[in-house]
Amino acid sequence: MQGSLFRFYVHEGHRHRGRLVWEWLLEQGNRLGIRGGSAFKAMAGFGRHHVLHEARFFELAGTLTVEVEFIVTREEAQKLLDLLHQEKVRLFYAYTPAFFGVINPDVADPPSVKDYHEPPG
Repeated sequence: MQGSLFRFYVHEGHRHRGRLVWEWLLEQGNRLGIRGGSAFKAMAGFGRHHVLHEARFFELAGTLTVEVEFIVTREEAQKLLDLLHQEKVRLFYAYTPAFFGVINPDVADPPSVKDYHEPPG
């Protein structure tokens, strides 16, 4: 299938409606019917303020970035974007075209996933 890799970058301590944003995003993706999502904590990084944050300093707990990603269809991405606009959540994101599928799918896979196409290249 063709779709997109939808990746969000949030501070690990950032909250929305009392919940950590990375947890809230995963919950919302699941509620919207997105097939899967993951969250990854950064070891180190910097953002628009060009301040380097590293995991080795205890006093910086809560300042590292968590990357939350989904591989989505165009419709799933639009649902998620609509929700984020409605909730007025301010997030930095990357949206990249992606080819995805299941190799050797089983009968439990949704029909749209069974169409395996060779990746480009």
